[in-house]
Amino acid sequence: MTNSNPPDALATVDAATLKQWLHDGGEIALLDVREHGQYGEGHLFYAVPLPYSRLEIEAPRLLPSVSVRAVVYDDDGEGVSGAAARALRSLGYAQVHVLQGGVSAWRDAGYAVFAGVNVPSKTFGELAELALHTPRISAQDLAERQARGDNLVVLDGRPLQEFAKMSIPGAICCPNGELALRAERIAPDPATTIVVNCAGRTRSIIGAQTLINLGVPNPVYALENGTQGWYLADLPLEHGKRAAYPAEGLEGEALERQRARAQDLARTHGVAEVDAETATAWLSRQDRSTYLCDVRTPEEFAAGSLPGAQHTPGGQLIQATDQFVAARGARLVLFDAEGVRAPVVASWLRQLGWDAYVLKEGVRADVRGSRAARPVIEALPEVRPAALAQRLEQGARVIDVRGSMAYRAAHLRGAEWAIRPGLARPGLAHAAVPFDTPVVFVADDPAVAALAGQALREGGHGGEQAWLRWDAQALRDAGAALDASPDAPPDAQCIDYLFFVHDRHDGNKDAARRYLAWEVDLVSRIDAAERAAYRLPASA
Repeated sequence: MTNSNPPDALATVDAATLKQWLHDGGEIALLDVREHGQYGEGHLFYAVPLPYSRLEIEAPRLLPSVSVRAVVYDDDGEGVSGAAARALRSLGYAQVHVLQGGVSAWRDAGYAVFAGVNVPSKTFGELAELALHTPRISAQDLAERQARGDNLVVLDGRPLQEFAKMSIPGAICCPNGELALRAERIAPDPATTIVVNCAGRTRSIIGAQTLINLGVPNPVYALENGTQGWYLADLPLEHGKRAAYPAEGLEGEALERQRARAQDLARTHGVAEVDAETATAWLSRQDRSTYLCDVRTPEEFAAGSLPGAQHTPGGQLIQATDQFVAARGARLVLFDAEGVRAPVVASWLRQLGWDAYVLKEGVRADVRGSRAARPVIEALPEVRPAALAQRLEQGARVIDVRGSMAYRAAHLRGAEWAIRPGLARPGLAHAAVPFDTPVVFVADDPAVAALAGQALREGGHGGEQAWLRWDAQALRDAGAALDASPDAPPDAQCIDYLFFVHDRHDGNKDAARRYLAWEVDLVSRIDAAERAAYRLPASA
């Protein structure tokens, strides 16, 4: 049941009603407004992370329609959900509800709670392997083939930043969204075996299956358990490598052939093309959410895109849809420059359960729609590093609102760490700030500092506020002392950091094994309604 009276009160929804809403076919945005670490420790299956510390910054991108039915939640309904709901209403969202009792009530009602991130996409990857029988190769087998000098290439389906952290020796970074356009350029010999890997399992599976679905003549395999499987087999990984796909994609006859394959694949999965006029009409309406998605590379996007488009690199849009799209039941209009990448990505999104389309004219389309504009968050006055000492002499308190791990690595001597939820509830992450004490917020983003200052003012602070952009070298040059604190803030206060995910990359084999087991187990934990939302063959 729901409660929406009196008019000034926050509307609420109970767990049973929310479960019905999630499967009634209507558009809905389920928003976990806790910080990233809290979200990753346990959240609802369809929840999209929208941390309260960045809510007004991210909401317009994730929720382009102010009429979307939205539900926010926290641990128990007594944390930040109320403040988050009011913030969304202030941005113009008209149908905002708070889940009564939060995650605790959801669990008490008998519904599952999931650890980790990108859970619907990772579950889909596991289901895809079961349904499509994607061929795989073990780390040991691949290493032996490499040692023999076999005719093979290893393509890492992750973005370059992830690839640089750790990679299979000799691998080439080719994000999954680029495989359809560039794999043939990398491996033009049909006899060359192509092995696709990621850090764990699901991007390996989706990347390999992408090439198989397109009908490439090469033998194609997913590397079982990715770089983690390689590490668990006691094989050496490389670090800091930058070997990337060729900047040029297919051309001429090869491009025409691959474009035809991609479009056939898209049609097989019910992906329709829409023209610029239709896309413009959809984007201008507020009764349903429409996302305009540029699936090209970061370099292409930076060089120019369509008005209102969000950069959604193709492989990541499949792997982490919840980082780009919050409204289930929304329309996704994808585009590229050549008619290969967008159809392939859309074919996967359709199987994921999304209403995905391809923009016929691609990046050359005359689309005149727009997304919800980013709200104007009034920045605090900026303090330059050279002026910091004077502020400190005047009694200013320094509060660092960057990520907890960044604070641990280096921060101003004497600075406290706190983020918006802690500032909204003094005592959670720092001592209460006296009413008239001036405050300097250290941040990477002026909007984050401004929202932190707003939370402090709402708690009664009336002193002067300013912000300082974090620049370690500039601060040192100005004579400021910096400290590191590997254990402060303590782990329990690092609500923005998910140790569950990161520990597997820090030499912890037990963490890697637990992560892989978690990924495989996702399929057994979803219910019938969640499983039915995917559009894979019945054998899954």
